[in-house]
Amino acid sequence: MIIDQYKKMKNLFLRQSYIDAWEDYQRSIRKRSFAQWDYIVLTASNEEQANAFRSQITYRQNKNVLPCKTKYLVLPDPDGKRVGSGGATLQVLRKLAEQEDIAGDFHNKRILVIHSGGDSKRVPQYSVCGKLFSPVPRELPDGRASTLFDEFLIGMAGVPSRFREGMLVLSGDVLLLFNPLQIDAQFHGAAAISMKSPVDVGKDHGVFLNNGKDYVKKFLHKQSIETLEKLGAVNTHGNVDLDTGAVLFDVNLMNALLSLVQTDGKIDAEKYARFVNEKSRISLYGDFLYPLAEDSTLEQYYKEQPEGTFCEELTECRTRIWEALHSFGMKLICLSPAEFIHFGTTRELLALLTDEIADYEYLDWKPMVFTNYKSEKKIQAAVHNALIEGTVQLADKCYVENSWLRGNTVLEKDCVISQLELKDVTVPSMVLHGVALKRENGEKRYIVRGYGIKDNPKKTLEERGSFLDGDLQSFINLNNLKTEDIWESEDHSLWKAKLYPVTDSQEKAVSWALLLHRMSSEKADEVKVAEWKSLKRYSLEESFQIADASVLVPWEENLENRILIERFLNRLRAGEHYVDSLKTFGITELDEKQFDMLMEMAEKELPFEEKIRVLYSISRSMKFMKKNFHGISYDQVEQKCFATIQQEIFKASNVNQVKKYKIAENQVKVNLPVRVNWGGGWTDTPPYCNEKGGVVLNAAILLNGQEPIEVELRKLPENHIEFASLDLDAHGVVTTAAEIQDCHNPYDSFALHKAALIACGIIPMEGEADLEKILDEMGGGFYMSTRVKGVPKGSGLGTSSILSGACVRALGKFLGTTWSDSDIYELVLNLEQIMSTGGGWQDQVGGLTGGIKYITSRPGMKQKLKVEYLDLDEDTKAELQERFALIYTGQRRLARNLLRDVVGNYIGGKKESKEALEEMKYLAVMMRYELEQGDVDAFARLLNEHWEGSKKLDTGSTNTCIDQIFASCEDLIDGKFISGAGGGGFLQVILKKGVSKDMLRARLLDVYQDSGVDVWDAEFVW
Repeated sequence: MIIDQYKKMKNLFLRQSYIDAWEDYQRSIRKRSFAQWDYIVLTASNEEQANAFRSQITYRQNKNVLPCKTKYLVLPDPDGKRVGSGGATLQVLRKLAEQEDIAGDFHNKRILVIHSGGDSKRVPQYSVCGKLFSPVPRELPDGRASTLFDEFLIGMAGVPSRFREGMLVLSGDVLLLFNPLQIDAQFHGAAAISMKSPVDVGKDHGVFLNNGKDYVKKFLHKQSIETLEKLGAVNTHGNVDLDTGAVLFDVNLMNALLSLVQTDGKIDAEKYARFVNEKSRISLYGDFLYPLAEDSTLEQYYKEQPEGTFCEELTECRTRIWEALHSFGMKLICLSPAEFIHFGTTRELLALLTDEIADYEYLDWKPMVFTNYKSEKKIQAAVHNALIEGTVQLADKCYVENSWLRGNTVLEKDCVISQLELKDVTVPSMVLHGVALKRENGEKRYIVRGYGIKDNPKKTLEERGSFLDGDLQSFINLNNLKTEDIWESEDHSLWKAKLYPVTDSQEKAVSWALLLHRMSSEKADEVKVAEWKSLKRYSLEESFQIADASVLVPWEENLENRILIERFLNRLRAGEHYVDSLKTFGITELDEKQFDMLMEMAEKELPFEEKIRVLYSISRSMKFMKKNFHGISYDQVEQKCFATIQQEIFKASNVNQVKKYKIAENQVKVNLPVRVNWGGGWTDTPPYCNEKGGVVLNAAILLNGQEPIEVELRKLPENHIEFASLDLDAHGVVTTAAEIQDCHNPYDSFALHKAALIACGIIPMEGEADLEKILDEMGGGFYMSTRVKGVPKGSGLGTSSILSGACVRALGKFLGTTWSDSDIYELVLNLEQIMSTGGGWQDQVGGLTGGIKYITSRPGMKQKLKVEYLDLDEDTKAELQERFALIYTGQRRLARNLLRDVVGNYIGGKKESKEALEEMKYLAVMMRYELEQGDVDAFARLLNEHWEGSKKLDTGSTNTCIDQIFASCEDLIDGKFISGAGGGGFLQVILKKGVSKDMLRARLLDVYQDSGVDVWDAEFVW
């Protein structure tokens, strides 16, 4: 019970420390005044790995997620030779001393060194990228997938504030969790950072023996439990002071170390070569720290196990080191509570990520990190920075990192996939690690390393080292191999086994790696084995040495962007508002690469409903963030969004079905009423109606006793067409089909006339056509005029669309064609798509026939309209006529982007817009019900509800003038509404019983006098 309580308290402490460390890290990024590292130095195995490290740092700098003042150095072992962690430390000190702002003086500099130059033999998938940049199963608060490097920088962000100058050295494969407030940096020489850990853990690592005064008495490396207990290293709780690999050096000790390779304060090339070489292979821990322990002796120092091998050169180096360092001491800083996490073998890694991940829940570690993957069933699998699409199946104990899995790929139990793109592949229990090799003659080269979860690459043939389903010896026996087929030296370890064929594609390399598994279990085809033998093959070691590490960051960045995009798309698919969905990409939203990917997907992959939402979201982001990409501005992307809607609807239409007609009448004139809209307005507008279906209630009315919409056609003897737009006093003659096909200019006075001829199939939409021949076959040319009489512009009474309907009806009569109302509705919809107006269908339906109409459509790109006429009793008709009034506001709404604003809010997933549109459909249904019940009062109340919903949908539907008009006659009316989109034009009211239109007119004249606000005569067309 007490142990459980301690563990709980420890976890809470470390969790809060973790949170505090992140806050410190953010301050180090934002504030130059915050204490931070002057230099962060990474060591690497070779120049290729060093370049990979530099790429990782640059990638983070470009994302502004590294401390702002810190300088970064990456130093490979010279010439790729393994010079030991001590040799690497001397190289670090030399390089730092050469920096312009240091110039040999380390005072007032805070330096962090992370030794990370190992081969990662025990976890080979990290040999190329370096264990330092191996994944940690945590998604950082800023949304990034974490790595050991990120955790080091975050965890150590608070340390610079704890000491004035010096150097902190860390081991790159150990994650240390602690609170920097625990560090007391008052020391002379060095300070070893330790933590209390069970002796059972300590026996496999280094342990410090405290002298009773918090200084290191002895350094004990991998000693038995009995020895540790005998020497007094184990306390009463069964814990030891574990060596975490973290050591602080003061400036004096740094200078003492550097003096080993200097003469008269300057680097001596001969001395430097003596200490920094592959033969001496000086160890930081065994060679530099041992002399600092209180009980250390020179005699025993010579016997300490070296990082390389015993040799005269090492003995000479140790003599010089002892002379330089033995006068210094090593303080013991014991951190408690603290946590020491060592990323060991492949098997340990897999166990940590699948079986033991819950133990680190307090650190927000989780099995699924930075991925789009969500399993339909509960499995113990882990995914890190991986995109998983299609019908991919993951079994228990699988781990996928930095990979893209597609199609019908299946991963069986105990499977690790790293740095790969797999499609339609079944992978048995094994590790598959993709490695791009340096190009040869410009050609791409790949291998895929395949080995078992339990395999230790250090183990040899002679040690019966395991390999996949068997061991190295059984692999040789089963496939009739000789040792020289696989090894070129006496070292018969898995690390040096030439097993992996070089190919020109990753796909081929995967197939060879899978063959190795079959070869290990006597299931391989002999022909394929023979082919495998004939191929050039590399070992784990060789592939590490000739790997092209420059591809790692671009690949990971590509994956990261694709995962972010998939997450973004999933949020849009779930109906989230685009503002929230864009947060997927972080505070700066889209960058250029993400923009390019999304635009390409919109063009080639995404279905219509996703494409328009992606384009709209991109346009909003670019506008808000004030970004342009490749010279493309937000309004161009927005235009593409709305053009896509029009194009998709147009594709579903029957436009371009050219027919042969004969003129049947010498003259035709069609007059139509205007309409007033009541319920469901905007639900008839694409793409809402295409996705959800529309429901509208509207009515046809005469204005001041007349039908205002007029279209006239007259036969002409000449074979040409004359157009007239009498409202605009515009007249024109066309003599070619091309002039008519040019109908997309919204400023063309005859765009409607031309579109009507195309929609009705008189003129083809595109392609060659002879107008004179067409007219000759029709029996002559004709004159076509349009006019809207006595209706102000921007009235909200649907005049533009009703005029389209009048054109189609007039052309039908003129040509002797019997079109049903449904045919005309469809032709008008096509006409409006040709004109690219982007509007809905309710206006033309409202004016083409009389009566109050309940119009519905089902979802679909091709809208099939069902029009039902309300059958009202005579008393209801009379009451509605008596109480309905139309008020002209005296103003015209100027809102060119109104349609885009409202439709954009719907496309963009604005919750209020979606809810308002659904509510409007419901209100249209209820309005019909109340009118058919004869309850005009209830109808008036529903109009008021709809008015409130319209304001939510479009705040511009009202303004101060409209509010004032309604307020001035509030006591005279029971219901109020706008015409069309509102914002000007006409208002509709339902008068209280007993209130006449004259009383309303008198009130408005009293208030507004000669301003134009007045009641107009409106009469329903039954």
